[in-house]
Amino acid sequence: MNLKKQLTLAALCCCALALHAQKLVSPDGNLVMNFSLNNAGAPVYELFYKDKAVIKPSTLGLELKKEDANKKTDFEWTERNDKDLLDAKTNLMTGFKIANTETSTFDETWKPVWGEESQIRNHYNELEVTLNQPSNDRSMVLRFRLFNDGLGFRYEFPQQKNLNYFVIKEEHSQFAMAGDHTAFWIPGDYDTQEYDYTTSRLSEIRGKMKSTVTENSSQYVFSPTGVQTALMMKTDDGLYINLHEAALIDYACMHLNLDDEKMIFESWLTPDAKEDKGYMQTPCNTPWRTVIVSDDARNILASRITLNLNEPCKLTDTSWIKPTKYIGVWWDMITGKGSWAYTDELASVKLGETDYTKTKPNGKHSANTANVKRYIDFAAAHGFDGVLVEGWNQGWEDWFGKSKDYVFDFVTPYPDFDVKEIHQYAASKGVKMIMHHETSSSVRNYERHMDKAYQFMVDNGYNAVKSGYVGDIIPRGEHHYSQWMVNHYLYAVTKAADYKIMVNAHEAVRPTGVCRTYPNLIGNESARGTEYESFGGNNVNHTTILPFTRLIGGPMDYTPGIFETDCSKMNPTNHSQVRTTIARQLALYVTMYSPLQMAADIPENYERFMDAFQFIKDVAVDWDETRYLEAEPGEYITIARRAKNTGDWFVGCTAGYNGHTSNLKLDFLTPGKKYVATIYADAPDAHWQSNPQAYTITEKKVTSKTNLKLKAAIGGGYAITIKEVK
Repeated sequence: MNLKKQLTLAALCCCALALHAQKLVSPDGNLVMNFSLNNAGAPVYELFYKDKAVIKPSTLGLELKKEDANKKTDFEWTERNDKDLLDAKTNLMTGFKIANTETSTFDETWKPVWGEESQIRNHYNELEVTLNQPSNDRSMVLRFRLFNDGLGFRYEFPQQKNLNYFVIKEEHSQFAMAGDHTAFWIPGDYDTQEYDYTTSRLSEIRGKMKSTVTENSSQYVFSPTGVQTALMMKTDDGLYINLHEAALIDYACMHLNLDDEKMIFESWLTPDAKEDKGYMQTPCNTPWRTVIVSDDARNILASRITLNLNEPCKLTDTSWIKPTKYIGVWWDMITGKGSWAYTDELASVKLGETDYTKTKPNGKHSANTANVKRYIDFAAAHGFDGVLVEGWNQGWEDWFGKSKDYVFDFVTPYPDFDVKEIHQYAASKGVKMIMHHETSSSVRNYERHMDKAYQFMVDNGYNAVKSGYVGDIIPRGEHHYSQWMVNHYLYAVTKAADYKIMVNAHEAVRPTGVCRTYPNLIGNESARGTEYESFGGNNVNHTTILPFTRLIGGPMDYTPGIFETDCSKMNPTNHSQVRTTIARQLALYVTMYSPLQMAADIPENYERFMDAFQFIKDVAVDWDETRYLEAEPGEYITIARRAKNTGDWFVGCTAGYNGHTSNLKLDFLTPGKKYVATIYADAPDAHWQSNPQAYTITEKKVTSKTNLKLKAAIGGGYAITIKEVK
């Protein structure tokens, strides 16, 4: 063979190899992803961080629902002529060939409407792989984006003759782990995320699952090894790995199901009432699947992959979206001191027929005009933007557990709540009211009332709403995280934008960065929040895990600020204790990021500790810059943030079962400038259980060269205000 022929053959071999194996490298070179097709024609990817395996070879694909062989193909009731092909058409997992690959680089800096920083860099290298499936004459695109902090990938389906309308039976995206990692997890569930986090090896999930499933108003655990995203893990060789999804739109929420023999996670979508997992029409795409990885836990918290994989803001005018600090008529009802219901006489309510003026008030209805005015006064006196009122509207006597369709109308107040008077009084004090729309998960009812309810808000001076989805979904059989419900939550947000209303959705699907696209989605609950401290208490280390899990997708309305931790002081029959110190409650305003921050306790409890309350008054809700100073999931988190358009910094530290000692360097301060630091710390004998209200407040002059040694108690923390000396 002559030299020319040898070179030609070598070139052809290289081209063939290139069609079957592709390499993608992150901009900084630390992450490497390899893509190929295996012998069955299945897409396979693997991921390395600094030469350490993050994701071992893992297959990708979807299984479609088999079409009905007896279903007619058109209005003329034409018989199908493809019955023998229906089994093969369910397969979008194997039999692929690479038709084309394209690589590109993207680098931009964008400005969020609100956020943890004033600008975010979106920098990645992309691999687009077009796959053909000759047996079915179909095509599918796999798009990979590799950032310095992790990987995102999704499936895309171009419009085509043989793949137009289809139903997903299951998505089979694998994440093969390289070992039996330590995981921070909650049970996979179609209807709730309100569980305490369990820390265990992956191999221990099956054995611990039963004990982790605690009672909830709506729940559906699907597997003894199923867990929810965002899933946080730590490897024995020091890697931190986070699995989640981004841009969940018109698709079912993804969980992860573990093969605990092979240590392979596989995507598990939430089904609808028919057990189908997605109705698709091309052109379309799935949400992004994300793998965030670093050898430094702080980088997991700093990652903005979830936001960067979402579309830019679709609202042309965002001037009405305002980060908000608020108080609310809430905690006294959560503890059982007060009630949402107006009367105890009604076992059944029919809206429009039940005459509340003929019933006897129970005397503990919290949402009454006089009480709400008291909260408005407190908000005005201390510079809070808004007041939330729950239980103001008729229907709370039989709202829960009845599978009731017409449960609320969202516009009719109880006799003791004067909407107009409250509106005028709040406006005179410069305070905005925050509406509450509990749906009782009767979603059909909410949608048919939504326009009227939002217009009612506009007419009465409400520019933000806290919505709730407690209980089983109506339409019956649907789940909180199915495709249909995911579409509802977004419908509520986009409809609210038409009325210039901000939305804080509770019990909704977990966030996936959609707040970038629709920034009036200003908050979510979607995890176990402060209310559970009154229902027996959260794990002591709960707030050292949430920023690594729930907050990966977006901000949480955690509702911190509880100063009286003994719930029996509110309600003698409630023996719960909030598992925190006062100093840690202050810290949460920094560590639990949200542009919507509640001071959740009652005014009387704040008035007992006004020196500590000063931090809640001072702390910002919107930021120009964030520094992650210390982090270890389950143990401690320390974060510093610079307030929007100022030189003022705020620091917060939350600690778990072992407490934490910080040797805090203030090198994030501007060199050459002088500052005054006010330090709100646990007292030496503070402890969440035995001495939660023991704190110290000290003032200290500091610079960028200052080091502070601070100790957080067990279940404690500290908070610092740092103001520039002018």
